[in-house]
Amino acid sequence: MKIEIGAELPAYRIESVSPETMKVWAPILRDPNPIHLDREVVKAKGLGERLINQGPINVAYVMDMLMRNFPQGRIVSMTNRFVDNVYEDDAVEATATVTGVEQAGDETRVSCDFALKADERSVVISGTAVVAVPNT
Repeated sequence: MKIEIGAELPAYRIESVSPETMKVWAPILRDPNPIHLDREVVKAKGLGERLINQGPINVAYVMDMLMRNFPQGRIVSMTNRFVDNVYEDDAVEATATVTGVEQAGDETRVSCDFALKADERSVVISGTAVVAVPNT
């Protein structure tokens, strides 16, 4: 892939967000919020009937997409906005468009606008990232 402004990075897709993954990650993230673990709590709070994925996991999907596209790179900065929830069994897809390319010493800094989209609701996270890629 040629890195140039306007280039769309290949997407990273998760076909089904797993409630089992939420259970595994809850103690790692130190996030005991029951909306990730107990459907009855989700219902009682008026948030629907499906478990809600942890925000850091959703951000990790975007990070995975960036690292798959730039395997030798490193994420220098990242900002994001949570627009909607991701629910168990959602299919989500992380996408990005290159918005800037800048040489910085022995690396190229690639700026991107990204989005995580749920099939059922469109954008759930939007943001920007800069990835430093070594020049080869």
